[in-house]
Amino acid sequence: MKNLAENNLIRFTNITRKKDAIFANFRVKGLRNGVVFSASISVDITALELHPGDTLEKIVEECARHGVKEFKRSEIQFEGLAAVLSDHLGVAQLG
Repeated sequence: MKNLAENNLIRFTNITRKKDAIFANFRVKGLRNGVVFSASISVDITALELHPGDTLEKIVEECARHGVKEFKRSEIQFEGLAAVLSDHLGVAQLG
């Protein structure tokens, strides 16, 4: 369990309060087919109709399940090199 990348795990880190919401925070690390990935996921507990009075185990389990489900459903897109290069190259560097 020392190397999360070998285990493809989501790990609970903490619960934070921000303005009007309480978030359960997780770190995700994995390794698959030569790709190492890491991400952080924060889940609003009220979005799942959970309450601060619920047990910590219930909050963590349901938020982790929901976070992984939504992370898998997300359609991540590469912005392309044109966007990256246009932010960093000045006019003098193009010619």
